[in-house]
Amino acid sequence: MKAKTKIFITGGTFDKEYNEITGELYFKRSHMYELLELGRCRLDVDIETLMMVDSMEMSNTERNYIIQKCIEEPVQQIVITHGTDTMVETANMLAEANINKTIVLSGAMIPVRFGSSDGLFNMGSALSFVQALPSGVYIAMNGQIFDQKNVKKNKKMGIFEELDSIK
Repeated sequence: MKAKTKIFITGGTFDKEYNEITGELYFKRSHMYELLELGRCRLDVDIETLMMVDSMEMSNTERNYIIQKCIEEPVQQIVITHGTDTMVETANMLAEANINKTIVLSGAMIPVRFGSSDGLFNMGSALSFVQALPSGVYIAMNGQIFDQKNVKKNKKMGIFEELDSIK
């Protein structure tokens, strides 16, 4: 029997909607259920929305809440959707907490609702990686897995890359 995977929703571009009248992005609800259905996900997952926050507005109080939920969660495999701008910061705080679980953070550069989003691909990667990796904290973006201590978002290119590959 395969292990259950917990998905914690925290917001970020991944779950944003577009207001056609104001041109602003906002949160309404998570798109995770539809995304997993679209991807024909056959994993045993439990989805829980912790918050719907833009990561630029996420405080350490919210990060500590994410950490606490990961500690309390009996499942060993956890995927967290998160905004890309401060994903590394949250991953580093999770790593400092020394939680003996496999935790993978992922997100999207373009909202899932846009159709051209990288969210489906990133989530599929995260769900695969969380099953295959040992305990630790990782970031899954752009089809790659990164150790939380050796990754940075390249804002010019809109991708994540290893620190030692940044010139």
